[in-house]
Amino acid sequence: MKALEWKPIRLVGSVFPTDYTLQFPGRPCPDFGPAAMFQTPHSAKESVPVMHGCCLAFSGGPAFFSPRRATGRVLACLTVLAAAFTLPVCMAADGVADAAPNAAAGFVAGDARPEGDGSAIRVPGGWMVAYEEMIPGTEVTFRMIPVSGGMLHMGSPTSEADRGDDEGPQFDVKIEPFWIGRCEVTWDEYKSYMAACDLFKAIESAGLRAVTAANEADAVTAPSNLYDPTTTFTNGENPKQPAVTMTQFAARQYTKWLSGLTSRFYRLPLESEWEYACRAGTTTPWNCGAEPGSLEAAAWFADTSDETTHPVGEKEPNAWGLYDMHGNAAEWVLDELVDGGYARQAALPQPVPEAVAAVWPIHLSPRVVRGGSYYDEAVQCRAAARRGSEDLAWKDVDPNLPKSPWWYTEEPALGVGMRVVRPLTVPESAERHRWWNADVDSIRADAADRLNQGRGARGLVDPKLPAEAKAAGIIN
Repeated sequence: MKALEWKPIRLVGSVFPTDYTLQFPGRPCPDFGPAAMFQTPHSAKESVPVMHGCCLAFSGGPAFFSPRRATGRVLACLTVLAAAFTLPVCMAADGVADAAPNAAAGFVAGDARPEGDGSAIRVPGGWMVAYEEMIPGTEVTFRMIPVSGGMLHMGSPTSEADRGDDEGPQFDVKIEPFWIGRCEVTWDEYKSYMAACDLFKAIESAGLRAVTAANEADAVTAPSNLYDPTTTFTNGENPKQPAVTMTQFAARQYTKWLSGLTSRFYRLPLESEWEYACRAGTTTPWNCGAEPGSLEAAAWFADTSDETTHPVGEKEPNAWGLYDMHGNAAEWVLDELVDGGYARQAALPQPVPEAVAAVWPIHLSPRVVRGGSYYDEAVQCRAAARRGSEDLAWKDVDPNLPKSPWWYTEEPALGVGMRVVRPLTVPESAERHRWWNADVDSIRADAADRLNQGRGARGLVDPKLPAEAKAAGIIN
């Protein structure tokens, strides 16, 4: 079927949930087969009027819908059943008012494999491809690499030298397709988020984008300005070095901020996704080989780093084109580190869906960081190696009360950073917020106290934010 040009499509209908007729202004509606259905994750008791100007867009690939709504922060999930092709469902981030063609970044519709040397992953309706993302309002870019779904035999075998007990028992996990950052998040990228602290304060002073009880779940917290920058930047602040010392909460808020600006759902990796991407089809202790010596060409670790982080992407990538999966900065994943290793997952029917294998945190720590860092020995950088965070110990010299929910101050965290993931299938609004927001009372309380003290800020983020801030004279 020939791809359609981007054209606005009016919705005939007024209240969710219901069925809608699609109309192309100025031309007849093409034959899409069964009618499009709009389903919402909100309570059936809530009525969300669709305001004038609602539109969605087709390119023969993913379909997007983002309603301008008078009440609530509900985001509709569009499922299009077409006679000629299947369209994967994508969804704009909360707070985004308008769908846009670039929301399809990383996806090429049709049966023909896209031209070019980059990897292309076949999925229903088209192909996942690598893409470059520019953070709106900046000139900062990063690259996302597609990863096909598949099976992972997670953990390490009992025969692997120097393995930890928490790396087993091994189990099989089913991984869904996703994109992952080619490199770790750099200072160039993370400082754009850090700047949001002063931006949010200026926006609040200007009386713009007020955060209220009705929309505060959508607000992003920005980290407080650094109390002592010399600690965080001990290893330098080269724009291409990996950003480090952020807490897991700050890392998750970064992905919420990025999602709002780009209208694409970014988050931290699941631990299973991280190991799957790191191994890139290998079963050896390191994705570059079975011997510690093989790591020298692929990683900045104790034997090669000169006791500092290095600009990302300088060592050899793994088979899927991902850099620094071993060493440089250890990387946050979602999961909590629990006693018994993978005993729960191994006892389930195999393979285990990735969502079932995940261990959503219910305690402040320990939470898992993966990959090892510049100060670690080769054994600690293995694909299966796990480290648990120590939230209180890693903030020991922070003189503030409450201690920062966004920053660590101690040496182990100088080697803790992050990498972002974007899943092909976007979850409903409640689950997206679960990925992004504080998950224990102590984090929520500390963040609230810091915000009340003016140390940190929060604001509403969407693609219009940079332009609105510029129009108000807040940014250049």
